[in-house]
Amino acid sequence: MSGTGAPPPADLDGSGLTVAVVAAKWHTEVTDGLLAGAVRALAAARVTDVTVVRVAGAFELPVAARVLADAADAVVALGVVIRGGTPHFDYVCSAATDGLTRIAVDTGVPVGFGLLTCDTAEQALDRAGLPGSSEDKGWEAAMAAVDTALTLRAHRRARHGTADGH
Repeated sequence: MSGTGAPPPADLDGSGLTVAVVAAKWHTEVTDGLLAGAVRALAAARVTDVTVVRVAGAFELPVAARVLADAADAVVALGVVIRGGTPHFDYVCSAATDGLTRIAVDTGVPVGFGLLTCDTAEQALDRAGLPGSSEDKGWEAAMAAVDTALTLRAHRRARHGTADGH
């Protein structure tokens, strides 16, 4: 199971954060499960300013995430790509992963990575946070984004306070 080694659940207080969630529409059962997990996580972290946007597929996640990053403290990107018999899987996974990474690095806005890249539909369902799933990658991606946004906020405040002499 890929969840082995995950950090223990944290009690995060994301009050005041603005979080955008962008979710693909492909593989509706899986992406709806990921989205529900992310929304539950944001509620648990006391994030109330949440925008949800749906896009066609995983390839479209980076462009939407980039636009949403302009008005958010964090972005959560959710989708699934299931391996088929052609190289299409590799191209989409690489483009989406590279694009989401670039957005986080270029903007300084954390991007919670909830893009499942699975060999089978069963693997995706097992990670989608559905009843009977062993993992909830939507929850994990949202919590990672909130945790990173809070860490960066604290770092920026510490730097600002030091520069002002406070």
